[in-house]
Amino acid sequence: MLANFADAASLFLDVNVFLAIAFGTVLGLIFGALPGLTATMGIALLLPLTFSMEPVTGMGMLLGVYCGAISGGSIPAALLNIPGTPSSVATTLDAFPMARNGEPGRALGLCIVSSMIGGLISVAIFAFLSPVIADVALDFSAVEYFSLGLFGLTIIASVSGQSIIKGIVAGLIGVLISLIGIDSLTGVVRLTAGIPDLVGGVDLMPALIGLFALSQIISDVTNLSPQSQAGARVRVNNAYPRFRETFRHWKVWSSSSLIGSLVGAIPGAGGSIASFLAYDQSKRMSKTPEKFGTGHDEGVISCESGNNGMTGGALIPMMTLGIPGDASAAILMGGLLIHGLQPGPMLFQDQGNIAYGIIIAFLVANIFMFCFQSVGIKLFVRVLQIPRSYLLPFILVMCMVGAYGISGTLSSAWVLLFFGVFGYFLNRYGFSSAPVVLGMILGYMVESNFRRGMTMNDGDWTVFFTHPISLCFLLLSVVSVVLPIIRHRRQARQRQQETNSNRPLESAR
Repeated sequence: MLANFADAASLFLDVNVFLAIAFGTVLGLIFGALPGLTATMGIALLLPLTFSMEPVTGMGMLLGVYCGAISGGSIPAALLNIPGTPSSVATTLDAFPMARNGEPGRALGLCIVSSMIGGLISVAIFAFLSPVIADVALDFSAVEYFSLGLFGLTIIASVSGQSIIKGIVAGLIGVLISLIGIDSLTGVVRLTAGIPDLVGGVDLMPALIGLFALSQIISDVTNLSPQSQAGARVRVNNAYPRFRETFRHWKVWSSSSLIGSLVGAIPGAGGSIASFLAYDQSKRMSKTPEKFGTGHDEGVISCESGNNGMTGGALIPMMTLGIPGDASAAILMGGLLIHGLQPGPMLFQDQGNIAYGIIIAFLVANIFMFCFQSVGIKLFVRVLQIPRSYLLPFILVMCMVGAYGISGTLSSAWVLLFFGVFGYFLNRYGFSSAPVVLGMILGYMVESNFRRGMTMNDGDWTVFFTHPISLCFLLLSVVSVVLPIIRHRRQARQRQQETNSNRPLESAR
């Protein structure tokens, strides 16, 4: 392996490789920061430009787009409560409150450093543990996907805000929305209300932009004051965590990055699930879980480490098995095939210098991503100095353009408008938008794989408990539901004891 890395390093003596990776990373940051422009779109846009390039140069540029877009989505998520990509939805839970508390530079600094560490850990896992993780991911069938989705739905309790009941209701609404469209098993059209544009289901990206971006715009417009219109002077203070602070959160960095890499290696899981799972587990392990959702460091760290750890994980089945982990990895695999490289176990044996060169390019892309965002952090924060009366119309136009660009039809714009108004009323009455998104992502996955698993095993429901991986996820689901109940009862008992102990003091007075 070391010899292959040494051979691959010789490919980077050409400065054009670094220029291509740098260009792809910058473009990825732009695509990630603009709502509606995803990593998949950026990779697809640059793919034709790589035809005449050397394999490592072309793949390095595409990997730069991939890393930059996933990390760039945290910029609007932290500053404007608008996730640039679906992977950044969980980032809004703590990064935006931190920015509103007067620390936008600190919020972006945590996002940037967390993204780099998550990416670097995923590179290490990608380089040294690919065969093992790929074998585990290959064992996933409909049974395991159902259990994974069910475990993911238990995260709703962690992202519900103040009221778990309202979070559960919002999550069920998201699950119901995910069922709109054609039934994958029977082909029956359901829950479309006779609207032809809904036959294919509700597009996640326009709904996501509406729930977060447009609802935030409506909320800001209705509460726009002369002070907010004037713009405020923003100071970039505490932009980067110090070494002591970084070391103090090493458990969060490492565990979230590992979760992201493992989830990314499961085909079809994606960065949204990775970031939500990392956020949920960090909250459960934290000594101060009540601070999550208020601008807590660990909340920001876990989300960004998780979704950037996913990038390396998604490349594992693509490179070792020829099975892409997500949509972006599918286009990356197309880039490999265009250059005459056949993904699979033989790729590392027959063309090891190129395969390991791609791993090094992935490492360089993560370093460039960190450097470019570090240089631009002061520029990013200055967005908050723009008067809201000027900024909000620009964001609205970009959201509409992004939603229209996804499908090229006006139906995406209508979805955006509907979910924008819906999200506004959700927030107004104390419901969180995050459980709705989680339900939309996981609802169809749970329902379709449950029915598929039952069909494949002649209606025998015990199969979900006889598969080891499925049983582990089901046990984790039970623990994930029971622990918050125990914690809630313990806190209620403590409050009751404090109330009873204060009564004698009040009566004595």
